[in-house]
Amino acid sequence: MLFLKPENFFMKKLLYRALSFFNIVESKIAFYPTVLAIFGIFFAFLLLYFENLGVSKYLLEKAPALVVDNGNTAMTILSALISGLISVIVFSFSMVMLLLSQASSNYSPRLLPGLISDKKHQIILGIYLSTILYNIFILFSIQPTGDKYQIPGFAVLMGIIGTVICIYAFIFFIHNISQSIQISNILKKIYSQSKIRMTEVIEKESTHLAPFPDSEDWYEYHSEKSGYLQNMSYTNMIDFCIENDTQLHIIPFKGSFILNGIPLFRSRNELNKDQVTQILSNISFAREELVEDNYILGFKQLTEVIVKAMSPGINDPGTAINAIDYLTELFALRMQKKDINVIRRDEAAFLKITTVNFKELIYQVMVAIRTYCKHDVTLNQKLLIMLHYLLQQETYNEDYYNIIKAEATLLLTDAKEAVTNTADVDRLISLAESLTFQVNNTTTNA
Repeated sequence: MLFLKPENFFMKKLLYRALSFFNIVESKIAFYPTVLAIFGIFFAFLLLYFENLGVSKYLLEKAPALVVDNGNTAMTILSALISGLISVIVFSFSMVMLLLSQASSNYSPRLLPGLISDKKHQIILGIYLSTILYNIFILFSIQPTGDKYQIPGFAVLMGIIGTVICIYAFIFFIHNISQSIQISNILKKIYSQSKIRMTEVIEKESTHLAPFPDSEDWYEYHSEKSGYLQNMSYTNMIDFCIENDTQLHIIPFKGSFILNGIPLFRSRNELNKDQVTQILSNISFAREELVEDNYILGFKQLTEVIVKAMSPGINDPGTAINAIDYLTELFALRMQKKDINVIRRDEAAFLKITTVNFKELIYQVMVAIRTYCKHDVTLNQKLLIMLHYLLQQETYNEDYYNIIKAEATLLLTDAKEAVTNTADVDRLISLAESLTFQVNNTTTNA
């Protein structure tokens, strides 16, 4: 049996850990501001280097109107710019906190990681910080009593230009943040990210290849960490399977919370401690979830927005209806996906990744909505129309149609108990009967 060389294993582990760390850090609100702030410091030293080469002297001779040739004036300008930018950045951070607070209280706390990781807000805050730090370092280099050729006039000019850029960035920031707080844009972003991720998964699936073998009697290994199962290095794990002549089955589905000591994966061949360590080093855990990594979170967030919108304190059925529309499109796309995810190389199956099957996914979504929205006739009609639409879509597995029919029956049962108006109940029954007919017709044609 072949084993990975220690140096190769170390380099792969280091590379994967670096990529995982970058993926996590990139979603933090301070990532891009920190990077751009460091750039502002280096740019200040670069401009000071150009000053030593005489760039300000050249500009003073060719375009004196663009250069500040008085030390006190330059210090006053830079001080005013720094003070103004600090006020702008404080206001901008306050706006971000207001956005996060409003989104958490009105929609769902699960939306916060996606809003925090908005690169536009991070880049704008980074532009502020980089300009402030640049102006501070240029201010330190000015000698008020020095010769006019010693005043960093060109660097001061660049500081003024940078501040003008910050002003326009602030205008864009106000516009963008006013758009970000709108629930329609939040729902659209969740839908788009989930659709992109689900499409990527569907495109990688193969329908004509041999299935993955049953792993019930394989060797089982446990987790040594706790956290959300976030990402896995499929390339490294396939390399491991090839070099150790085995196959792996990841037992928990991606995005689930893993507790220390529960079964994590199975191997066709028995592995020693070092080999188990190699596998675990290619699996990353996190304390938060992102839609870009797991499309299931998109279904969860849309469901929670619906439930939150129908709470007595919010009472916003319009938002709930919009979220159901996006759920409808995502479910239609999910119907084209297998319930099992097998990772292959050269048509050979090496990894089996457990995924949330369609039956469990639609049940968890519908049971939450039914529990809190069964009294609302409008939402019940919208949900029945959603299920009716799904029955008209192409599907990978014809059993999905029966699952949808069962959910329609459960929805109608809860609605009969919660809705007291007989006319409303009759209307829902009529809609459900047309749904049942569509189920039978679709199943027969299939």
